[in-house]
Amino acid sequence: MMNNLRLYRPLPSLLSMLVLVLAAGCATPSAAPTVFDLGLLPVSSQTASSAVLPPLALAEPGGPAALESPMMLYRLAYANDLQPRAFAQSRWSMAPAQLLGQRFKARLGQNASAVISAVDGATNVPVVRIETDDFTQVFDTPTHSVGLVTLRVAVFNGRLLVAQKSFTQQRPSASADAAGGARALADASDALISEVINWLGSLPLARR
Repeated sequence: MMNNLRLYRPLPSLLSMLVLVLAAGCATPSAAPTVFDLGLLPVSSQTASSAVLPPLALAEPGGPAALESPMMLYRLAYANDLQPRAFAQSRWSMAPAQLLGQRFKARLGQNASAVISAVDGATNVPVVRIETDDFTQVFDTPTHSVGLVTLRVAVFNGRLLVAQKSFTQQRPSASADAAGGARALADASDALISEVINWLGSLPLARR
């Protein structure tokens, strides 16, 4: 009986070692997500015919809750356009509303003599407020999609609303994946920002 016990006692130790080996294999970390932004800033958005904008103050960009996280959103319009989805292994470098706001400020700086934050409290400077309503890759078929960007812009002189307008741009994706969507959204964003800058140039922005 004692011999049988001596032979049996090492078995739990061997079983524990096997469990640890299997657990170590299951604990292998998954691949890090691919991170995207809007790419390099264009050399200049100003043309010979475009007017230089006056100094402007830019309010903190806003948007819906879905655009306040770095998730890369897409919709399958051919299946259920009411259901936003997110790529599992791809994300933006920051929340889309912030990403687009940063891009807008940089592009605006190419056409304005000065761009400051609205929280700095500067007086006699028009304030531009932007709200990102959509920043999504939309699939109309399993193999074709577009990058869709929608933005609302309001301009204030003090408490006086000077103008407000919505802008939408879309660009086709070169591939039916997150990388293709990122490029399409970057191109749509730059086209939309150029449209907004031209619109701002048509407004009476001088403070009274």
